[in-house]
Amino acid sequence: MAAFSFEAPFDLGSQIEARAQHAELGDRPFLHQHDRTWTYRRYRDECVRLSQFLLRRLGHIDDARPGHVAMLLENHLELLSLYGACGYAGLSLFGVNTGLRGETLAGVLNQSRARVLVVDQRLQEEVQKVRSQLTQLQPENILFLRTDGASELAGVDLMESVDSEIGAIGKTFARPDVKVEATNPLMVIYTSGTTGLPKGILNNHAKLLLIGMAVSGNLQLGSDDIGYACMPLFHSNAIFLGFMPAFHVGGQLAMRERFSASSFVPDVIRHGVTYWNYVGEPVHYVLGAIEKQYGGDEARILAEVANDPKNKLQYAIGNGAAAPDIERFMKWLGLEDMFELYGSTEAAISTFRKKGDPRGSVGAVADAAVKILNEKGKECPPAVLDADGKITNYADAVGEICRVAEDTGLFQGYFDNPSANSSKYRDGVYHSGDLGHMLVRDDVRYLFFDGRTDDWIRKDGENFSALQVARLVQEQADIVLAAAYGVPCSVSDELVMTALKLRPGATFDPQAFFGFCESQITGGGMDRKWFPDFVRVVDEFEYTQTEKILVRNLKKLHFDLNRLGDEAPVWFRRRGDATYRKLTRPDYEALRKEFAEREKLDLLDR
Repeated sequence: MAAFSFEAPFDLGSQIEARAQHAELGDRPFLHQHDRTWTYRRYRDECVRLSQFLLRRLGHIDDARPGHVAMLLENHLELLSLYGACGYAGLSLFGVNTGLRGETLAGVLNQSRARVLVVDQRLQEEVQKVRSQLTQLQPENILFLRTDGASELAGVDLMESVDSEIGAIGKTFARPDVKVEATNPLMVIYTSGTTGLPKGILNNHAKLLLIGMAVSGNLQLGSDDIGYACMPLFHSNAIFLGFMPAFHVGGQLAMRERFSASSFVPDVIRHGVTYWNYVGEPVHYVLGAIEKQYGGDEARILAEVANDPKNKLQYAIGNGAAAPDIERFMKWLGLEDMFELYGSTEAAISTFRKKGDPRGSVGAVADAAVKILNEKGKECPPAVLDADGKITNYADAVGEICRVAEDTGLFQGYFDNPSANSSKYRDGVYHSGDLGHMLVRDDVRYLFFDGRTDDWIRKDGENFSALQVARLVQEQADIVLAAAYGVPCSVSDELVMTALKLRPGATFDPQAFFGFCESQITGGGMDRKWFPDFVRVVDEFEYTQTEKILVRNLKKLHFDLNRLGDEAPVWFRRRGDATYRKLTRPDYEALRKEFAEREKLDLLDR
């Protein structure tokens, strides 16, 4: 079915209103979570009454008392009604990463200047731990969403308060009398900077609606399409590629609180999902769950998954999946196509891979302002391939993906962070912090993603600060100095490696270090994605002339025993391990085999 079209102002509230009042669409299902379903009209009513509630709780709004609302939520229908409510009320919603803990969590909430906070019941203890550190939030405006009926809430029940103060669902609520412009900020989505707290990226109504329009157009979605949101909706991947495209065309969206590899196929079948937004590693985990369930019997997988008449999945869209995983995922799930793209929450640069594009690329570059620049700011030459398809001029061709232009595209800056703005866009150049190269074919430039610069690590589709990881690791008593950096991953973006210099007389205790990192997650400021996958102990670091650790050399050697030697003090862990293990020659050869099977062996040997 073709997409609906709507004549309405270009702000989220007006667009919701247009869909809810549409004669054909208003009573059609829109959002699904397990056994709960909201129509477009029900979604509108939930958003409107919550907008009235937020405005009442916030009271007078001015520069000193901003209309800022923060959420610490897993994927629930109420998260999306909170998003819509902020759209109606002209408020800014701050999507706080649910993995933040301790001082980092408190720092983000304070920096946001949010005056209302909505917390998932599952995460309430993390907020309780930092309540004394919160400077902007009054206790009565820390509200909890009941997601586990069996346990006690730590404070005020959000939905009970909405019912009592505004009214229960079932009647029609008048939308707020608030003038909202397309250029008003709607959602601040956090990424991580190279230093300090995560950075909040401003996204106005127009940007979010335009992205929904562009993505749905590229996928050629219609109102009969159903997306699947199991990636976190506080992040751009699920909002940009999941919710907004479904909303734009008048389609549907099925949700799960968090990603589950074993639940993926049952959810896709149950809800009739037609497209899915992903980041790299979950693709691999879904394949692993299917392989385990069917004992690796591909004939059964094709018969019972790909060719199941109830399997409606056609497309997947995201980034970071390995080429062999893409091919196997398409085959096992019966997809028409799988679209790798390049982009970030900033959205200054974006590409979209299409059928026929070179294998491994993230799509053609249509914007002439997008260039690959070397360390001197000069444009890198395109890649030159040999007969086997390998790059012969890798060192010259790979540089930072930049945009050289007077404007910053859809990037609207970082919230309350002028230094980050000037660092990201300086001297007429937008710096992505990503490495890449171009391949020219038939006069078309195709972009290939080659990882992060030294100051960043990209894992599971998220970027974070290597310096932050190093600082947290360095708090362990036996560690004098630490460096963190991204190293090759056979599945997706990067894994996390730390190099440690120990105090004199200390020896590395793998179990103690593992336990320390776990304690930094449960009681400190470490996100689980930051947990080191590899650890190397060094006698001394190499330093730059300004006495900074020379990370580039550590990154080049990574965990390569061919360069470090078989007796190198390197430890590693696998997903699910409860300690670190010494990396031996057989372990390393097994890793090389994994990289070779995924056509990524060149990442180890560069």
